[in-house]
Amino acid sequence: PRRAAVTEPLSAVTQFTGSAFGSAAIWQYESLKSRVQTYFEEARADWMDKVRPQKRGDFRKQVHRARPGLAQGRVPAELRGTAAFPLVNSWWNSLTEGQRTVTGIIAANVFVFCLWRLPGMRRIMFTYFTSNPSSRALCSPMLLSTFSHFSLFHMAANMYVLWSFSSSIVSLLGCEQFIAVYLSAGVISTFVSYVAKMATGRFEPSLGASGAIMTVLAAVCTKMPEAKLAIILLPMFTFTAGSALKAIIAFDTAGLALGWRLFDHAAHLGGALFGMWYVTYGHELIWKNREPLVKAWHEMRTKNTGKGGGSI
Repeated sequence: PRRAAVTEPLSAVTQFTGSAFGSAAIWQYESLKSRVQTYFEEARADWMDKVRPQKRGDFRKQVHRARPGLAQGRVPAELRGTAAFPLVNSWWNSLTEGQRTVTGIIAANVFVFCLWRLPGMRRIMFTYFTSNPSSRALCSPMLLSTFSHFSLFHMAANMYVLWSFSSSIVSLLGCEQFIAVYLSAGVISTFVSYVAKMATGRFEPSLGASGAIMTVLAAVCTKMPEAKLAIILLPMFTFTAGSALKAIIAFDTAGLALGWRLFDHAAHLGGALFGMWYVTYGHELIWKNREPLVKAWHEMRTKNTGKGGGSI
């Protein structure tokens, strides 16, 4: 059983991270393909405007022109008056790409937090939304526990940090690669936590996005070590990102060595080390070698399109 508690999660980590990065590569391909197609459709529409004058009040034309803006999160001027929720649209349009990307992650965390409040869900939540190498469910909690918080303060603190670093990390990696890194960080940090618990014999359940968020924080601090950071409640005290990362790693290393139980220090360290490794080496080894997969996907899509006799 002790061996299975390590080998099964290790296999799950390998399979999940490979699937995450593969799916992200295909997602990016499809997104770029859609943008190129939208661009040429818009250019064709503009050319048709010059050849054939448009009838006044042609709503289909307005919708067609709106498509590129909607794809980028903008609502065109001619459609703003028809929006059902103008305040929400205004707020959404003011967000950066990174903030829009993590909005879904934050919503998922809030949803799982609400599930913890339901008494009838408590057994399921403890089984699948907390990670513990002694549990009968080993693999699925490695991901699900990354979106799980029982304490409101715990969730609020984690989501605040994720929101604060979202613009920087997405500008570094792009939306698709960031999602792959974030999800992979969740299962990798949980696996490190499993190993530490097996080594120390302390089989306590863990939950929370801290391991994945440590990956985000470490990646940004590694690439931008001179960036200035501050503590939420003490904004007058600033320090460099590089110094913050060193302090966090030192704190979690001490916590792991001394057996502190306030946090899952092993998961924090696993997430931080993965973030540092990925932006230093992993991006070159994994993301920049996605071309064979994307090429195979492109060829498969082309064949399927040809057999269907249509165009995409």
